[in-house]
Amino acid sequence: MWWHGSRLLSEGANSGRVQPAIRIFGRVARGPLLSVMRLWRRNIQLRVVASTLLLSMAVVLVLGVVVVGQVRNGLLEAKRQTAQSQADGGFAVAEDLAADADENADASAGQSLDTSTWLNSIVEQLASGGQGVYYVVALSSELSRPPFGSDASPAPPRGTRSIGDIQAAESISPELREAVDRHSATHRQYGTVVRQNGETEAALVIGKRLPDNEGNQYQLYYLFPFTQEEKSLSLVTGTLATAGLFLVALLGAIAWLVVRQVVTPVRMAARIAERLAAGRLQERMKISGEDDIARLGESFNKMARNLQTQIQQLEELSRMQRRFVSDVSHELRTPLTTVRMAADLIHEARSDFEPATARSAELLLSQLDRFESLLADLLEISRFDAGAAHLEAEPTDLRDVVHRVVEGAEPLAERRGGRLLVRGDGSPVVAEVDPRRIERVLRNLVVNAIEHGEGRDVVVRLAAGRDGQAVAIAVRDYGIGLKPGEAERVFNRFWRADPARARTTGGTGLGLSIAVEDARLHGGLLEAWGEPGGGAQFRLTLPCTVGATPRRSPLPLEPDDSRARRAVRAGAVSAARAVSAGPGGPGAPGVAGEER
Repeated sequence: MWWHGSRLLSEGANSGRVQPAIRIFGRVARGPLLSVMRLWRRNIQLRVVASTLLLSMAVVLVLGVVVVGQVRNGLLEAKRQTAQSQADGGFAVAEDLAADADENADASAGQSLDTSTWLNSIVEQLASGGQGVYYVVALSSELSRPPFGSDASPAPPRGTRSIGDIQAAESISPELREAVDRHSATHRQYGTVVRQNGETEAALVIGKRLPDNEGNQYQLYYLFPFTQEEKSLSLVTGTLATAGLFLVALLGAIAWLVVRQVVTPVRMAARIAERLAAGRLQERMKISGEDDIARLGESFNKMARNLQTQIQQLEELSRMQRRFVSDVSHELRTPLTTVRMAADLIHEARSDFEPATARSAELLLSQLDRFESLLADLLEISRFDAGAAHLEAEPTDLRDVVHRVVEGAEPLAERRGGRLLVRGDGSPVVAEVDPRRIERVLRNLVVNAIEHGEGRDVVVRLAAGRDGQAVAIAVRDYGIGLKPGEAERVFNRFWRADPARARTTGGTGLGLSIAVEDARLHGGLLEAWGEPGGGAQFRLTLPCTVGATPRRSPLPLEPDDSRARRAVRAGAVSAARAVSAGPGGPGAPGVAGEER
């Protein structure tokens, strides 16, 4: 068995060498293949021209096959009719000569030609008009040939007469000779003419059994080669192939020119659209003519002009709004400072006032605090709108930021009856961020979670990506949650899920909008998830380095406890369905007792 094991080892070694070669070939061929596929997807002109060429080739091929078939059938039918007429005339001449030979023999009292000489003269006379168009063969009806169906080659018959360089015995099949011997009618068969030099040629063979000058039976055959028909068919085929190739090339060129006339303006419009999208609003298409493409260009230019006007108007309006907000915010600071000083004095002396006046002084001070917060948020929003916000990033351990935010919000959580919990693996979560802005984002998320958590615990999770590209902070509450579609609108300015719900923590309605802008300024992403009655979770994903783009967040947007609860709920529903489908059906007494 040692040789079997060595063969297996050699086959394994060969397969081990073949597999890397296949992989290398796959990698080498993959690049050009992908380039071709990309070009095919992006170039409509190439697709149209290629499709036109393929369809044209298919049509030309089908038409060529049909035409060649029709021509071939026509040539064969014409050949058959001509050959049959020629053969019938020759058979009639041979019968007349045999009858004349009998009469001459009777008149000359037995002085008749020898049969062999007579057959030679008959064959020469009948073949004299052929001149290569057909051949005449005369065979004795007493041929010594192998039985019908035998594979043995027939022996040259005795009394064979033929004109030309053909092999009579090989050119006429034994089946045809046997048929002619059995029946005196005319027989026709498609066969092959075998020449003396071994060359073969398709032919139509027509034979008949006739009497000779002495009354003995012999076989007379006409062999009509398809030389001229094959030449004609080859000429027709070549002409059709040449015309078809020329037609396909012409159709491809026409398709290329036509598609180019259509695609060129489209490509120009695409380039102009890209430039318009890049901010170059003065770009326009060049128009020539008055056709549909020209009207398309005019419509495109009109659309570009309208867009430019609208964008300029919007930019001007936005600029005026930003300036108005900035001016108003700055102008309000001076009177606000004066009102603040007066409110502080009134608040300090509230003990000397009546209870209603003292309460009014407290409300005045709290609303001034909220007004100052709103003014600060408006100024911050105006900076983001004007593109004047700057990032002062530095390597920061986000655990310290989270702990500062949690310590500041713990009193509020205790008043609402809940706790603030921080979850993490204890390892540093370091990223290049602006600590002030990130602390503001987290403070806003934590305060919102406490406000909407309905007195339940709020969980803050930190995680760093294993690839060192991103970090994430998630704030989870178990309050009223978010309805479907509210996770996208929650970051809109002054948006509320329930307009009738009052703000209990003094929010301004701009906190989440500012938080989203802070996250974008870092190159990160702030997302929200929630379900009705199941709470909500906000996830802040930040790149570890400034300018990078995180591919994925280290924390899931949907909390693990929500997925687990949904899985348990689905399992319970499946179990209930299985029980209701059990013996007795939904109304069985045993099942009803268990439910109670």
